[in-house]
Amino acid sequence: MASAAAAGTSPGPAAPKSRRSVTGTRRTVAALFLLPALVLLGALVVYPIGYSLIRSFYDQSGDSFAGFDNYRALFTDDGIRTALKNNVLWVVFAPTVATALGLIFAVLTERIRWGTAFKLVVFMPMAISMLAAGIIFRLVYDQDPDKGVANAVWVGVHDTFAESSAFPKAHPGRESPLEPAGGGAFITKQPVGLGVPVALPLVGVAPDQMPDSAERAAPAEPEDGRVTGTTWQDFTRGKGSGTPGGVDATELGYAGMRIEAVKDGEVVASAEAAGDGTFTLPAEADGALLRLPAANFEEPYNGLNWLGPSLVTPAVIGSYVWMWAGFAMVLIAAGLAGVPRELLEAARVDGANEWQVFRRVTVPLLAPVLAVVVVTLMINVLKVFDLVFIIAPGSSQDDANVLALELYRKGFASDQPGIASAIAVFLLLLVIPVMWFNIRRLRREVRR
Repeated sequence: MASAAAAGTSPGPAAPKSRRSVTGTRRTVAALFLLPALVLLGALVVYPIGYSLIRSFYDQSGDSFAGFDNYRALFTDDGIRTALKNNVLWVVFAPTVATALGLIFAVLTERIRWGTAFKLVVFMPMAISMLAAGIIFRLVYDQDPDKGVANAVWVGVHDTFAESSAFPKAHPGRESPLEPAGGGAFITKQPVGLGVPVALPLVGVAPDQMPDSAERAAPAEPEDGRVTGTTWQDFTRGKGSGTPGGVDATELGYAGMRIEAVKDGEVVASAEAAGDGTFTLPAEADGALLRLPAANFEEPYNGLNWLGPSLVTPAVIGSYVWMWAGFAMVLIAAGLAGVPRELLEAARVDGANEWQVFRRVTVPLLAPVLAVVVVTLMINVLKVFDLVFIIAPGSSQDDANVLALELYRKGFASDQPGIASAIAVFLLLLVIPVMWFNIRRLRREVRR
């Protein structure tokens, strides 16, 4: 080159440079490596979206163009409208509650010795599939308190403050001195008198269901100036055993049975049967009718119908929170680890209490992390399907319906692929604004 310059001739053209990416890789080679991924992306994502969009404008058979009829059905079909309403509840409450619990857990576990073990336990439901979680909570919400944990706890708390009846199936037998009094109560057919023992036999309670305080029934002894009597289970095992209307040796008294003396519709005296079924009323009961109030025969409290029409959606949301609160806690705990401790200590030195430090310092500093968690959970709940499909029984599935479940039902159970495709496109449109917000937030974070 130097000799060419010295000879006065111009140098030849420089060799073309190979086009390379910023990482030094040839773009052609990079494109070849990306091609399989692009093919899969197109086949599994782009093509289904495009096909669903086109199919949403055709009728059930797919032969005739239906225009916007399928989209009009989104706002006129009762099932889809219920699903839209429930999706709004899901988007509002599920991410909020899960994030709030995750924040509380993340902050509190910093102050306890076994914080790591606690985080592990809370995060563990994330290792369970939606199918398994649905089966678990289908059992948790079982109506029978002997099977469902939720009702077992609820009934236990209820019975602590309001004792249930021990004789829900008791009733008068044949030729009984008692007759129905309305509202589930029973009353004697004839008035009672002083010094004459009264027999109030009942049947219908199995021996193994009698209260623990029940003892062998005993005939009441007459007392001057008082009304005495016995109320007992007038049943002896074995054909022909026992005397109807009479107290037999193996029969048990209705311990705790309440007896009221009624005159002219007013209660003038009352008593509670002892362990052997005997009771005593004062002289005011002379000439009164004896009534066994309906409270003696009320069915035991059986808890809440968690999977009924009114509670099924909150119940399923509760199972979702159980699964995803650990996810929120882990992300928030990671963000909390990056919060400068000097700011927290400075706030305490300035006189702020722990609540003020949490509300005015910790939460604002964690706002970006909280936004990530909430947006992620919002996207997740928009497509929730498994939990609703498994937990909600057939009788309540219409009330617990969500868009993803309705998409499945329209596409497979009802054979309406046009409407199902419209629901899929609508779900995509709902997710796009959330994704756009998330991308903008991430770009702002990168610029910082």
